[in-house]
Amino acid sequence: MSVEVAIKNGAKTTGEGPHWDDASQSLLYVDIMAGGIVRWNSATGQQEGKYLAESVSLVVPSRKGGYIIGTGRKFAHFDWDSGKVTTLYEVPPNGTNDRFNDGKCDPRGRLWAGTMGHETVPADPEREKGALFCLGLDGQVVKHVDKINISNGLAWTEDNRTMYFIDSLPRKVYGFDYDIDTGNISNQRTVVDFGEGTLDTLGFPDGMAIDTEGKLWVACYRVGKVIRFDPLTGKEMRTIEFPALRTTSCCFGGKNLDELFVTCARTGASEEELEKYPLSGSVFKVTGLGVKGCPATIYEG
Repeated sequence: MSVEVAIKNGAKTTGEGPHWDDASQSLLYVDIMAGGIVRWNSATGQQEGKYLAESVSLVVPSRKGGYIIGTGRKFAHFDWDSGKVTTLYEVPPNGTNDRFNDGKCDPRGRLWAGTMGHETVPADPEREKGALFCLGLDGQVVKHVDKINISNGLAWTEDNRTMYFIDSLPRKVYGFDYDIDTGNISNQRTVVDFGEGTLDTLGFPDGMAIDTEGKLWVACYRVGKVIRFDPLTGKEMRTIEFPALRTTSCCFGGKNLDELFVTCARTGASEEELEKYPLSGSVFKVTGLGVKGCPATIYEG
């Protein structure tokens, strides 16, 4: 196994929401507080970004062209060439200045995304101001869970019967029974509990990916790790360490979907931290893991 830098200091603030676009062999990700929508071509190594006035928390390709993004409290369509942003739906305000955070499409192409309360410092938002929403194939938005602190990673099992979701502040990964035909969730339970006394070693669970063996890869914010967990037992299986503390999310990519791309943040880091970890904000690539991911789903609505 090896860890290398794919995109050096790619994010100015918080790199997040990596999505591997299989069709173009490109990595998409966001630079949240910079309002950045970033696209990196794996063949050429070239990166280009578009920047909006508002925060951007997620980006996924749309079957009809362009991209669906989360910006502020809005689901919106973004046209790369023109830069045009078309609002699809805005969730009602809750708290001081809540916003969308992480999001991902389910295997049918519905877009799930959660909100979070306003942060004055990273990982310390207004409590229970977030909710989990789904943008359906018909363009309708449904709220499924409320009183969330920091909405984060999402993943679905290969049999489509379970959805996983992270709320970073209770430091838990939840499982739900999933109805792939209706998009309904039920039977919420904890599958991974980071537990008391582990903040210095495990940090906060952030973004997440799932491999073809059904195991979860969770980016652990503030400790510079991605940890593979077994959701059936809740146990740690493998740990990868990075030369940047604020690891935020990960996704599988590459021609064989056997490379793990990991985003991280600079926001909140002190000068001392940045001096010690000058690669903060970079995107890392892990190879030789011996596992693969599934192709990322795009929005089909």
